[in-house]
Amino acid sequence: MSDTVIRIRNLHKRFGDLHVVKGVDLEVKRGERIAIIGASGSGKSTILRCLNFMEMPSDGTIELDGKMLGTEGRANDGGAARTYSESELCEVRTRVGMVFQQFNLFPHMTVLENVMEGLITVKRTPKEAARSRATEQLAKVGLQDKLHAYPGKLSGGQQQRVAIARALAMDPEVLLFDEPTSSLDPELVGEVLRVIHALAEEGRTMLLVTHELGFAYHFADRVVFIADGIVYETGTADDVLKHPQKERTQAFLARFTERAF
Repeated sequence: MSDTVIRIRNLHKRFGDLHVVKGVDLEVKRGERIAIIGASGSGKSTILRCLNFMEMPSDGTIELDGKMLGTEGRANDGGAARTYSESELCEVRTRVGMVFQQFNLFPHMTVLENVMEGLITVKRTPKEAARSRATEQLAKVGLQDKLHAYPGKLSGGQQQRVAIARALAMDPEVLLFDEPTSSLDPELVGEVLRVIHALAEEGRTMLLVTHELGFAYHFADRVVFIADGIVYETGTADDVLKHPQKERTQAFLARFTERAF
């Protein structure tokens, strides 16, 4: 088994005339924790969404466990383009889990049912096994006493922890977090970050887009600074957050007066 779990080469993403991601190369090692930082609109969340194909890459390649995803084809303009089958994308999304800014829970389902849903409908897990798995993951995020509550009765922090349990239940090889605390009131941020930190301590492969620079410093093996759709600077947390070499990284970090590192 390769030490590299994800390899991105020359990744581009365009939305019509808007070129958001402009040739990103990135390798993710098994068990590595990467924090992705950058200004709003820099392309960092789009990169994450391309990794589990919530957004389809416009160009470039993505490998998962050494296997190139997609098949080489031709675009309408005659240029090269990759195509992806639905079965392939479904498999990728079970192996690369994602936690979003918004919780995206089903309001008419209980907490337990929300976490069971993907196991039953995607993985075809028998109902009792799905219930056991979901209960186990909810306990891991500290919500064993909320199994039968509905999302509307939970705080934002609790709802985000349900969303994390839902992703964990699918047993992904890689976990992606897209600014998981940005929708939370400040007093609720800590409870979600504590769960993410506990998962990191388990040795999971994780990519986190965040503006919480203090957390990024203590969480990350590597920090990637994205600017204008490219990897502008990358290195250890000390390299990038304490001793950035490039002017634009320095200017970005200067905007944060409280960094907690």
